[in-house]
Amino acid sequence: MKKIAIGQAGGPTTVINATLAGFVKEMTPDFSLFFIQNGYQGLVRGDLLEGNEENINWVLEHQNVPGACLGSGRYPFTDEKLEKAVQNLRQNSIEVLVFIGGNGTMEALNKVEKAAKDQGYDLQVIGLPKTVDNDLGCTDHAPGFGSSARYVAQATRDISRDLHAMRNFEQVRILETMGRNAGWLAAASGLLKTFEEEGPQFIGLPERPMKQLDLLSTVEDAIRKYGCATVVISEGVKWSEGVQIQREEVNGRAVLGGISGEVELFLKKELNIMARSELLGINQRSSSQSVSNLDRYESFLTGITGGKWIKEGWSGIMVSMQRDDDIRYNVDMKPVQLEDVVKAGERLMPAHFIDNRDRYYEWLLPLVGDELPTYPPMIQRRDLYVNQQN
Repeated sequence: MKKIAIGQAGGPTTVINATLAGFVKEMTPDFSLFFIQNGYQGLVRGDLLEGNEENINWVLEHQNVPGACLGSGRYPFTDEKLEKAVQNLRQNSIEVLVFIGGNGTMEALNKVEKAAKDQGYDLQVIGLPKTVDNDLGCTDHAPGFGSSARYVAQATRDISRDLHAMRNFEQVRILETMGRNAGWLAAASGLLKTFEEEGPQFIGLPERPMKQLDLLSTVEDAIRKYGCATVVISEGVKWSEGVQIQREEVNGRAVLGGISGEVELFLKKELNIMARSELLGINQRSSSQSVSNLDRYESFLTGITGGKWIKEGWSGIMVSMQRDDDIRYNVDMKPVQLEDVVKAGERLMPAHFIDNRDRYYEWLLPLVGDELPTYPPMIQRRDLYVNQQN
């Protein structure tokens, strides 16, 4: 019976366990499964959990649970650790290696495959995609993004409603999203905006230089018209002197975050108003209440597809989702070479979506799922703050 090891790596999503469950259901009972604990670190340390009936049932119980149930994390993959990982696979007679992850995960998986070949070790490898940032190349979108985009869109609309109610006390909220160098999540904040006075009034994306004067004039104009302004900024936006704000550096990886606080200080100083910065935080990738039904289904299907392709003998590939050109939403699962995914690098938001936000929202809407509540217009009332400005 062929032995398969599967792991999860990188930042979790609300639906990453659905991909794992889909894969497990496709492969049992015809294959011998091993679960890699704590991502590539577990692979290097040889932390493999046997896929017996008890452990398989435990994994399947996590199908609709956020977080990576096997353990995930980020791990610097040096040449020495790479060699150790391959040795552990050989010692355990693993014939197939599968990892669920994003850009870094696919790059590491590609390295493992090459290292195995160099050692004369016949290892079949397949990558299953996931990312909340939607920055993974060679796929229309990745499992995990739709649910995170849904959370960002709902949170922005709700926070802007809250701000509108409190606009005689505070006038600006600055919301900071995940996304690293890609603006997909930040741009999703405007998906549910229906009325002019609803937020966001300004969205800052990493793909375009931040113009502080544009931000200032937009916020000032919104305060004059509506008494308040909701600003959304992606964590990867370059602020002063074209530099990204980062909290710290861990294992050589910059941990971005904090630009919302810089914007808060700037607007307070320039406009003499009350402003509050908010990190939308880990809920963007872990809120079970915001899971998109389509995202969960596609995540599960990704795992099943990866399993089917293993049976067909595919190797060195990642499962991708390609949207066809039909009027109705439809995607096809297609194999793409891991090398091509690595070469593609970070998938930034294209200009045609940045310049035509309605076009982006048309593309995005199916991914966030259905049953999105609609809101009535905001209550019109005398605004003390606006009156003070007149």
